[in-house]
Amino acid sequence: MIIGGLSTNINTSNVNNDIQVAMLKKSLDTVETSGAELTKMMEASVTPELGQNIDVSI
Repeated sequence: MIIGGLSTNINTSNVNNDIQVAMLKKSLDTVETSGAELTKMMEASVTPELGQNIDVSI
């Protein structure tokens, strides 16, 4: 195998790995944000009957 070609393949592999790591970090940030929002929604639903009934008198 030609040394130049091997070097190019290794550099391409390193770039691909860097891109994959960056995408994984972004996905992790998105999951953490979604988890925080889900936690807030669950905390807000502690009293699910609140706001279900309206008393109206004429």
